[in-house]
Amino acid sequence: MSLPTLHPAGGYKKLFETVEELSSPVTAHVTGRIPTWLRGSLLRCGPGLFEVGAEPFYHLFDGQALLHKFDFKEGHVTYHRRFVRTDAYVRAMTEKRIVITEFGTYAYPDPCKNIFSRFFSYFKGVEVTDNALVNVYPVGEDYYACTETNFITKINPDTLETIKQVDLCKYVSVNGATAHPHVENDGTVYNIGNCFGKNFSLAYNIIRIPPLQADKEDPMNKSEVVVQFPCSDRFKPSYVHSFGLTPNYIVFVETPVKINLLKFLSSWSLWGANYMDCFESNETMGVWLHVAEKKKGRLLNIKYRTSAFNLFHHINTFEDNGFLIVDLCTWKGFEFVYNYLYLANLRANWDEVKKQAEKAPQPEARRYVLPLRFDKADTGKNLVTLPYTTATATLRSDETIWLEPEVIFSGPRHGKVTALSHRGSMSPISYPCPANLHLCKLNVKTKETWVWQEPDSYPSEPIFVSHPDALEEDDGVVLSIVISPGSGPKPAYLLILNAKDMSEVARAEVEVNIPVTFHGLFKRA
Repeated sequence: MSLPTLHPAGGYKKLFETVEELSSPVTAHVTGRIPTWLRGSLLRCGPGLFEVGAEPFYHLFDGQALLHKFDFKEGHVTYHRRFVRTDAYVRAMTEKRIVITEFGTYAYPDPCKNIFSRFFSYFKGVEVTDNALVNVYPVGEDYYACTETNFITKINPDTLETIKQVDLCKYVSVNGATAHPHVENDGTVYNIGNCFGKNFSLAYNIIRIPPLQADKEDPMNKSEVVVQFPCSDRFKPSYVHSFGLTPNYIVFVETPVKINLLKFLSSWSLWGANYMDCFESNETMGVWLHVAEKKKGRLLNIKYRTSAFNLFHHINTFEDNGFLIVDLCTWKGFEFVYNYLYLANLRANWDEVKKQAEKAPQPEARRYVLPLRFDKADTGKNLVTLPYTTATATLRSDETIWLEPEVIFSGPRHGKVTALSHRGSMSPISYPCPANLHLCKLNVKTKETWVWQEPDSYPSEPIFVSHPDALEEDDGVVLSIVISPGSGPKPAYLLILNAKDMSEVARAEVEVNIPVTFHGLFKRA
């Protein structure tokens, strides 16, 4: 007897369907009991418009930015969403066509223009998108939606109204910045972006935005470069999605996925390429890891090397007895995983989705250990002396340190691993990206796991919210937006899990579909 087909209704395709914004918040139907201490807003970003008129967007990271909010107040929950009024969105709505080139979709010139104006429009230079669909983060008392270019968009976290576009290039020397800044407890923001360094070579700047001061001046005006990391290739910076930070160190992982800058500047203007066309893989460099002292802004002259992988999300970085422990969500090999995230692949029938996923690099959560001090006499030896990890760091005769990881979680070949984490435990999620199948918590010390899963349900990246009086690192709840289009009249809900054992505490159901979301935060009331 043949096994039943998984996902026969193709409900996961609902993750990639255009939705309308809401004119006002809607009340969610709560089952279970919302913890009384859980007060505030879950804010998340993702694509919500997958075509403009008859013109489709082609890549997962092209759809126009939709900002979502679940509000928690006295055990009640409301849901609201609005499109971010970026230049890309407003111009598309005004002209009823795709106007600005996105990650994997080229914006063709206005067909109403004559041949001469269309020809000269190619030579205006690159018009960079401000489509802020990836994440949202605070700077001082303000909140910004962002993508990975130099443009971020100031939004009102209460009404979800768009306030203004901000160009980071006006404050610091970066060509763009990641959508994964680190926000410290005092409000200090750290981020990284590539830049032009010495002798016109590419480099990577760590930027610091201080917390709001007594003078109430916009912290953006006080942004500064803390340290500059060198680039392994003068004209081809690596794609950077996130980086590691501890109280004393900054860790930058330089992968073999490269941006061909010459192609970006020339072929884009002349031939109409998009961002995806400018990526290439260096099949021989492996991965370089760089470390700098955070407070002094000083590079450590230690060359850490390891075999090739893709990297998007750091799980955790911490210090222990002269070592930096760096936990990463990796994808094996040098092939760019984003090649598999075209919407045609993601909307295919389930068997085809699985087939494509089997071709893609395999995801793994890995732990790397970087020794901060060593002696030349230790050449050929493993420098790692920590008792709780099998990761190694071997000093070579050329004074490079070769790193081998401890694999702390290995997902199925058709999965993705992302995580929320603390030093002792973490919650990887394995799924056929980006249609999650389950949420899984893993204790990295004991390897014990806890799983939440329901049939034909697709949870988002989890957000951990700690209890205000937490005594242990997993005292709190996990929040995830779940799409369940085939299970009844309410096609989506916010799931609230006990972070201790991943058991359900409550859910807040809504009567509207919610498309895929990427990242976000919980803003306490």
